[in-house]
Amino acid sequence: MDLTLGEEYDAFREEVLQFLAEAWPPRQPSGDEAADAKAFRRLATERGLLYRRFPREYGGSGQAPDPLKDRIVREEFARRGAPGELAGIGQKMLAPTLLARGEEWQKRRFIAPTLAGDLVWCQGYSEPGSGSDLASLRTRAVLDGDAWVIAGQKIWTSDARAADYMFILVRTEPDAPKHAGISYLLLDMKAPGITIRPLKQMNGEAHFNEVFFDEVRTPADWIVGKRGEGWSVARTTLSFERASVNAPEAMDDLLRRVKDQARTARRNGRPLIEDPVFRDELARVEGYAMAHRYSVLRQMSMDTVGQDPGLAGLCNKLVGTDVGLKIARLFQEAAGDAGLLMPGPGVTRDDMDAMFWIMRSMSVTIAGGTSNIQRNIIAERGLGLPRDPGS
Repeated sequence: MDLTLGEEYDAFREEVLQFLAEAWPPRQPSGDEAADAKAFRRLATERGLLYRRFPREYGGSGQAPDPLKDRIVREEFARRGAPGELAGIGQKMLAPTLLARGEEWQKRRFIAPTLAGDLVWCQGYSEPGSGSDLASLRTRAVLDGDAWVIAGQKIWTSDARAADYMFILVRTEPDAPKHAGISYLLLDMKAPGITIRPLKQMNGEAHFNEVFFDEVRTPADWIVGKRGEGWSVARTTLSFERASVNAPEAMDDLLRRVKDQARTARRNGRPLIEDPVFRDELARVEGYAMAHRYSVLRQMSMDTVGQDPGLAGLCNKLVGTDVGLKIARLFQEAAGDAGLLMPGPGVTRDDMDAMFWIMRSMSVTIAGGTSNIQRNIIAERGLGLPRDPGS
């Protein structure tokens, strides 16, 4: 396997390294880390390194698609500890969906402030009884003059209390087949009639929420795609979500954290990292992570020259999730008894990285479609197997 990228990409890597040497960390920090990171991202975007797929008029850097250059930027920014692209729901899911399916005014109004982090979005998909079978959703919207009027409930809505806007799936054609009767709307979270109820998690946080809609109005033109085409638009959004779940770079970072934890943890009076049983399991899991990384690199190489990676592309989310669960088990072993304890007062997410990942690891088997749903997609769309007669 030839893992060299060639002279063009070597030159691009040098360009990235030169930029980082000049710009990060800032020569004159302001004392406000968030402001410094925002200023750096703006400068990196102007230099064509961040938000490369987005045109400049929408707040991006307007570069030709090139997954290998994207990867070089992520690698070198991570090594330097420099701020990369924001990874919220808005940046990873809504903005690329609007770029692909939105009206021109929607792109100009929403994409740039979303990429900059000035607008926070949440996702209104799941409902009680409509999770894996998302097309059975019952939240309705009726067109009343110049506005859609929404009534119903969503659940497991991440960051709803902090969000400025929501992209939401609603049923607008009650008499149509369930997949054909859905529309994709945008919604101001400060609109009258919205009630948010936090759902407390086992780690003490309330990341998820229930959201209730009591005749909530949103403008008639705040619809993405045509009326009744919401299922198709939602599949576009889900494809971006799946691509962002447990990407190889995230797995590599988690493995580094496991090794750091194992160097300080003790077993039989010696560092856990020296224990042969633990080292064997660590090597096995790292092998899975490396296989995932090189599979994605192969797909990137094929995509760069216009080849279809085929079935492999459908497997990324499922494989990444499985590797993430294996890493979480290593974290649990390295944390020892501390992994059974809730954080004390004043402990932040940064202070409890290992414990946070242990608690969160199962949730990624649901994000972007459950693992069983992913297996069905691979079987039916990738291998051409017949649908389960009972589904």
